[in-house]
Amino acid sequence: MLEVSHISARYGAAAALWDVSLQVGEGELVCVVGPNGAGKTTLINAIAGLHPVHEGRIRFAGRDITQLAGHRFCEAGIAIVPEGRRLFTGMSVRDNLELGSYIPRAKARRRDTFDRVLALFPVLEAKLHQQAGALSGGQQQMVAIGRALMACPQMLLLDEPSLGLSPLVVQDMFRAIREVNAQGTSVLLVEQNVHMAMSLARRAYVVEEGRIVAQGPAAELLERPEIQRAYLGLETQ
Repeated sequence: MLEVSHISARYGAAAALWDVSLQVGEGELVCVVGPNGAGKTTLINAIAGLHPVHEGRIRFAGRDITQLAGHRFCEAGIAIVPEGRRLFTGMSVRDNLELGSYIPRAKARRRDTFDRVLALFPVLEAKLHQQAGALSGGQQQMVAIGRALMACPQMLLLDEPSLGLSPLVVQDMFRAIREVNAQGTSVLLVEQNVHMAMSLARRAYVVEEGRIVAQGPAAELLERPEIQRAYLGLETQ
């Protein structure tokens, strides 16, 4: 479904990604992990049309979207939950959610999708008329994911969904991500919580200094001594 081929990206003269390639199949859940500053957010923003690609190609559902205008990516079937959530904090939870369904395809299904989001995050039902900024961090992340789902995407991009959340809330968040994927939405998850991400994903990519340094089945990568030492803090023989 998604094919990223040898892309590079820059911030001015400074290179952020070098020759990065990855794939996400239809209905697949894939994670990208790596340390701070590795280029994970730049990668997911490039796939979402929020950061220009200097070299390489991005294809989605058989279509070359490398040069597609950023505001057209949602129509193409891609929705992103950005790092930091970026909600309209002075607006109600309901209004934030409904903003996600502005494209015609999604607007026609708004009622059913809205019910789906509330089934996924039942705690939001009692908070629909509250300002989004008054919610806890975990509840705001639920709204951010729900808003993306309101666009009825074929692929959901998630950038650090566990950032700043308590362990219990993280568990609930990853349960919801697993359920979204089980319902047929492809998921690309960028995450620093390596153990949680690789436990959830089918395949994984490891990014360091703007390059893919390892890839493969997530369970197998998680067993590699160098991954355990670098990202899990485990001493291995």
